[in-house]
Amino acid sequence: MKGKPLAAIVSAGLSKFGKRDGLSGREIFAEAAKEAFERCPNLEPKKDIGALIVGNMSESFEHQCHLAPIMSDWAGLLHTPALRVEAACASSGAAIRYGLFTILSGICDVVMVGGFEKMTHRTTFEATEYLAMASDFPLEQWNGATFPGLFALMATAHMHEYGTTEEQMALVAVKNHHNATLNPKAHMQREITVDQVLSSRVIAKPLKLFDCSLISDGASCAILTKPEIARKYTDTPVYIIGSGHGTDAIGLYERDSLTSLKATRLAAKEAYEMAGLSPKDIDIAEIHDCFTIAEIIAYEDLGFCNPGEGGKFIEDGVPTLDGELPVNTSGGLKAKGHPVGATGVAQLYEIFLQLTGQAEGRQVENCNIGLTQNLGGSGATCIVHIYRRG
Repeated sequence: MKGKPLAAIVSAGLSKFGKRDGLSGREIFAEAAKEAFERCPNLEPKKDIGALIVGNMSESFEHQCHLAPIMSDWAGLLHTPALRVEAACASSGAAIRYGLFTILSGICDVVMVGGFEKMTHRTTFEATEYLAMASDFPLEQWNGATFPGLFALMATAHMHEYGTTEEQMALVAVKNHHNATLNPKAHMQREITVDQVLSSRVIAKPLKLFDCSLISDGASCAILTKPEIARKYTDTPVYIIGSGHGTDAIGLYERDSLTSLKATRLAAKEAYEMAGLSPKDIDIAEIHDCFTIAEIIAYEDLGFCNPGEGGKFIEDGVPTLDGELPVNTSGGLKAKGHPVGATGVAQLYEIFLQLTGQAEGRQVENCNIGLTQNLGGSGATCIVHIYRRG
């Protein structure tokens, strides 16, 4: 299937990310679904949508299991077959992939995929504990490891092996905060400086407060269909042309390397080969910057630069909004926000806007090929998708 469109995205929706006091996850998901439907007036949701696949990480945040029927109901799709998928922070990236499988199988012509998480009503201690459940419980979480601590180990190893600096990591945060000021749906719409990053409170050395993504509420949706009928619904479809899924050991202590994520390399290889493309063909990317070091490592694992050159890549300005390969034009997880179950489809939403020329003040000119990379946990799961303008 090399280079062949797997599915078409005909619409997408995103809630406002942030601290959504007084709203439950189902209400926030309905907000994202409403936008997706409004962007696609030729769609009759109850008649046309054959399935809903929704990503969500943890029942703990809202003390609620069996979430897919709830989201189907609140999106106005009652009685539409609905399924929840969980892959930690890659849950809705997985929803995209299994939405593709549903289209490709011929079972459904139109599928809605999405994700959500309601997090901010919990204390920092509770949110940290629930998120840490995506690590190895007996050998990491039980012994006090949290995700800031695990990614701090990666940062320390990368700095030791390649000379990566705290200033280079800070540049990632500065870039993504700038982009978020141009995104009205971003959680944190404020500029920051390198000095502010470096002087912010240490969370897990060398990672500081501004190196870490936000605890956010939010939801995302996208409507996928068979490529051959996409123009029934829109004049500007975006085609998914590559999909990759990589898996590695859940525990950081079991990995071959602390400076690279094998799951990303495996997922990227599968997606590039399926699309018939290479890293140099990518015009724009949304990648999983749960911590600033994660974005630097992703530059390398996705093939945008050589191993150890991620710090120089950001220092040279390549991934800035006006650089050769803009990365995280939405503000990324770092500043747009990271309601974990929503993140994968939220990345798709940004690429959809960019490839259809609807990203307004952060629009990248002449972009035709986009990529998303969505991590689960400390990198035990990675989902990569490649997109082409219709």
